[in-house]
Amino acid sequence: MTYELFLGDPSYSSWSLRGWLLFERFGIAMTPTWVDFLAGSVAEQLQECAPARTVPCLRMSDGAILWDSLAIAEELASRHPDAGIWPSDPEARATARSLAAEMHSGFMALRNDCPMNLRTGYAHGPSSDALLAELRRLEVIWEYAKAQSGSQTPWLFGPFSAADAFFAPVAARIAGYNLPVSDNAQAYVAAHLGDGAFRRWRAIGQSRGTTLPWYERPYPLQAWPGPVPLHAKASTGPSINATCPFSSGPITHFADIDGKIVGFCNSGCRDKVIADPQAWPQVTALL
Repeated sequence: MTYELFLGDPSYSSWSLRGWLLFERFGIAMTPTWVDFLAGSVAEQLQECAPARTVPCLRMSDGAILWDSLAIAEELASRHPDAGIWPSDPEARATARSLAAEMHSGFMALRNDCPMNLRTGYAHGPSSDALLAELRRLEVIWEYAKAQSGSQTPWLFGPFSAADAFFAPVAARIAGYNLPVSDNAQAYVAAHLGDGAFRRWRAIGQSRGTTLPWYERPYPLQAWPGPVPLHAKASTGPSINATCPFSSGPITHFADIDGKIVGFCNSGCRDKVIADPQAWPQVTALL
């Protein structure tokens, strides 16, 4: 079985982030196809996957097409029962599904007032009564999940699960708009921002696409609140490695990463690493 996952702009497409994490975090191989938000409507770009008209969209080699992130989560769990997509404990699994479904269908004030924007950090964001009520609701269900599961990890049910994937864009919004939440909720947000898979997604967004002004909001700016990347920039060789750490192909492009020169097979590999070198295990192994 092979998978092709159609994804929107990593900096802005919150649902695409959820779909991508369902593969990246559970070790399921897929081929990404990027949908350009500036190249026409998403529906037009997904004509080969009709009736899909939104991202993420998953096309499987057996002909099945899924165009909803929750459906993707459930189908992958069915086809990869040992991947750990949902908690193994039946009670925890039921709760995780409830949390993911509530996120899938609710929290409209958070979505509308605070569109995900991984390119920008705001010193503060909106504070409507509806938004504040949703933040309190998030605190309640996150606390409930951790108490019910007895999780001793940063995640809601012990190991990272699909429920955490569904709340990753929520964490990005809380952090990006500096929204007021409890200390426990803030710790959960920080776990997402520091997670290697989340950092890789954000780095891809930093290295491709462009700033889309309709996602910008008129709030004071601040630095992105996640981990500060190592200093890195495009450079010239020679490199400390003989082949690209991603493809094992010949070296054609170089990056100076905290004083060490690392080589890559193309500008895409180089640029996503420059955005956040420590997000990529293949590179940290060299450093």
